[in-house]
Amino acid sequence: MRTKFVQFERKLVTTDIFLMVLYVYQIDKQSEHFLAFGFTSSSSALYTAKNLVIIKNLKWLSRVPLAVKQAKQLISQLTESDFKESKTSGYRWSQQCSDYAGITQRWLVVESALRREADLRQLEKAVKKSAAEAKQKFKQLSSQKFACGPDAIDAAEQLSQKFKYHQLTQIEACEICPKKSDQQFYKVQADLEVDAGVIAGEIQKAGRFIRATNVLDNNELSPDKIIETYKQQQCAERGFSFLKDPLFFTDSVFIKSSERIESLALIMGLCLLVYTLAQRDLRSRLKQEEAFLKNQLGQPTNRPTLRWIFQCFQSVHLFTFESVQTISNFSDVCSQN
Repeated sequence: MRTKFVQFERKLVTTDIFLMVLYVYQIDKQSEHFLAFGFTSSSSALYTAKNLVIIKNLKWLSRVPLAVKQAKQLISQLTESDFKESKTSGYRWSQQCSDYAGITQRWLVVESALRREADLRQLEKAVKKSAAEAKQKFKQLSSQKFACGPDAIDAAEQLSQKFKYHQLTQIEACEICPKKSDQQFYKVQADLEVDAGVIAGEIQKAGRFIRATNVLDNNELSPDKIIETYKQQQCAERGFSFLKDPLFFTDSVFIKSSERIESLALIMGLCLLVYTLAQRDLRSRLKQEEAFLKNQLGQPTNRPTLRWIFQCFQSVHLFTFESVQTISNFSDVCSQN
């Protein structure tokens, strides 16, 4: 299969580059070449029915997006007793089977203690914000006049369905008969309450996410190894955000042949490798010397990003004139740090 025209976009993630190569080389016919990589670990960008069919001959590990109905239901249904403690501190897991997209796979529902705390804090803020909005909308509804009782009740029920964390109960249509007018009308009366069922469901699934793999043997890829790989992937994803940055000008590169797609993916990977090694060496030297540099906020740190170091040296220039070399602005950079 040949590609006529390909444009890399800023929103590329690691799996996008990987899948681009797979499309070009038709891995269903040449899978032996890619099986040498062992297995690939990716974000939820990989996990679609179409992609899973494409990489069916590979060993993969991916996050399952909660947009998948089966996944959304699963994390809400599992109880505390369904989980086992992981060897990795702060994590628990529950292993399930799935045949999503016709691919037999293992789903590992992971619960992170730190993420659960963060999700619960966000839930509390969301409920408070929702309560203020619900009160305002209910106040507006309560002031409306309706020609008949059923219209008033229907309006209240429709409004209640729009609330995410709240609901209207004890809905009634009260008949109002003004003394100065013979024309009667109806108004809504109801109680605004927190939807306890919805809140309980949100609390139960807080901190949970799903990792899927087509490696069915626990001895080959254990649940604890899946969690460990997930934590390692976070470091890699932060690195690949460097390649997706607009300053890398990836979106301005146009490629016509499959060979050049593969070459660009390799070059981008090598660039990230060099960048990561240089950054690690910089941080290691600072730690050994017990030295610090000022970060973007002017605070001392011994873990600066290499990108920040590049930015600090943007104004430094080397001039050569009549065999005499001069460095400009270097003293300014040193004084700032």
